[in-house]
Amino acid sequence: MKLLLKQVIISDQHSTHNGQLKDIYIENGVIQSISDDLTVTDDVTVVQQAGLHASPGWVDTFSHFCDPGHEYKETIETGAAAAAAGGFTHAFTLPNTQPALSTKSMIEYVVQRAKPLPVTVLPLGAITKNAEGHELAEMYDMRNSGAVAFTDGLYPVQTAGLLLKALQYVKAFNGVVVQQPINQSMARLGLMSEGIISTQMGLPGIPQVAEEIMVARDIELAAYTNSRLHLTGISTANAVNLIKQARSKGVAVTCSVTPYHLFFCDEDLAGYDTNLKVDPPLRNRQNMMALRQAVADGHIDCIASHHMPHDWDNKVCEFEYAKPGMEGLESCFMAVNTLFPDLPISRLLQLFTTNARQIFNLAPATIAESQIADITLFSQSIENIFNPHNIKSKCTNNAFVGQLLKGQVIGIINKDQLYLNQLNKTLWK
Repeated sequence: MKLLLKQVIISDQHSTHNGQLKDIYIENGVIQSISDDLTVTDDVTVVQQAGLHASPGWVDTFSHFCDPGHEYKETIETGAAAAAAGGFTHAFTLPNTQPALSTKSMIEYVVQRAKPLPVTVLPLGAITKNAEGHELAEMYDMRNSGAVAFTDGLYPVQTAGLLLKALQYVKAFNGVVVQQPINQSMARLGLMSEGIISTQMGLPGIPQVAEEIMVARDIELAAYTNSRLHLTGISTANAVNLIKQARSKGVAVTCSVTPYHLFFCDEDLAGYDTNLKVDPPLRNRQNMMALRQAVADGHIDCIASHHMPHDWDNKVCEFEYAKPGMEGLESCFMAVNTLFPDLPISRLLQLFTTNARQIFNLAPATIAESQIADITLFSQSIENIFNPHNIKSKCTNNAFVGQLLKGQVIGIINKDQLYLNQLNKTLWK
């Protein structure tokens, strides 16, 4: 494929052209030339739009593609389409499938299915067999087959001794253990965050300590083993403080936050919108504002979509019976860009690509001549009302529908393929 990006702003701190308006010529998936004004020939596809940024491809570290076993919610193909529409060239998919991604063969299944797609889909291998929390899975074999990191995903490891063994195990290959910190014995019967709003709504609450006690425990285990831990879906101010304190002591702990924990709080549940029933739950306004400040101050490493597609039957029902989770790949960037209009673009890209690549040992991407084209194209200034037409997932359980959001993903370039949102199509190799 021959492709010319015309007059784009290069946003890449590792590029000598950072912040400059340039033409980028790509052929066979490699950046051939970067210049002020490149000549266009008839066989070249041209992408041009005012205010268009080109950055290293974005990485989403926590998405559920539901395949195999729950393809009525999502498939690897539709999940990758949602990721591409959201600007992600790489997406980590959860092991909570049927069967679970807890064996070498299941990791290979995802890797092979995703090969022709414009998004690099990286499976997260289960820590335990069938992600059931009883016995360690064969993580070394899964890693050799393509597992990017290890987690039990929606069902975080509850037994301290088992997590200790997992943290020790991954040290052999400098691996990362991912936990969504929640103590299930405290949270199992809750429907939303415990507090004034849950009392007013008459719904059983999930206390903040259910998250914070797991954060503290997992940090202690990471410190003891001198291993690498990533905590995803952080939702409380105290959890952030615990992570900050651990880092100051040299513990190798990193963290992610979701766009919806930054954008919404428990007050938004007053209408019993099941799309806002998520796990971990939306916390109070004070916690939401503390998370926003942590993002601005650099204490949050990554934005993770926590993309959880659910079919109509599991969301259009009484709040009590609705499944937790929100479809969210396509709205991820727009929500964050709307909340942080003054955030330096270098910090924005740390949240969306640079930090994740470093944490999970991915190959770095840079916009320079002779480098593989792994690029996200986006605008920070375009405003649109997010609507179901923006959603490429099989499911539409997204609470950002109807919100006026600033910013737009124009497309991605990856694996010698171009996906453009505006054309609503992929140009295949």
